[in-house]
Amino acid sequence: MTQVLIASNNQGKIKEIKELLEDFDVNIRSLKDLNIVIDVPETGKTFKENAALKAEALSKETHLITIADDSGLSVDALHGEPGIYSARYSGPEKDSERNIDKLLGNLKGVPTDRRTAHFSCTLALSIPGTPTRFAVGRCDGVITTERRGADGFGYDPVFLVPDEKETFAEMGEAKKNRISHRARALQELRRKWPEWVGKRK
Repeated sequence: MTQVLIASNNQGKIKEIKELLEDFDVNIRSLKDLNIVIDVPETGKTFKENAALKAEALSKETHLITIADDSGLSVDALHGEPGIYSARYSGPEKDSERNIDKLLGNLKGVPTDRRTAHFSCTLALSIPGTPTRFAVGRCDGVITTERRGADGFGYDPVFLVPDEKETFAEMGEAKKNRISHRARALQELRRKWPEWVGKRK
């Protein structure tokens, strides 16, 4: 069985990856499982660069196949902000409520038809001795004028998916995990897994 390291301690993210790769011959491990404490500086200028930095650093350190992701929200009326700075939009504390407050403040007075946005997720797969591979997902939506819903995290309460007429925070985890940017990137990773890593059980 192939060991695969997920460069995260986010249990929801790890659970999602495990479920999507459950019929492949892999043993998914988290940083916590392996007692790894490494803070890789995200100095890249794109989601792809930051995901690669994390995956490659941890693969080099552990000699394991490693998956890392970098995700964020891009708002058209704000010229792509907050983008790669999504988690730190209002400061280095990574305070989600303050980030939302800043976003809504910056969009004050902007009409609905100009509040278009999208979430992006880039997954980097680093295998020792081979070039890093990437799987990308995107989900388009609109930024609401106020918070809606109690589930999710980050910008979920203000990111409305028009086809669903709900924000990520309103639709619940199961639905979000079928249509989200990360879900779409993971589905691409799953499709490519036999080619990039190995066969199914």
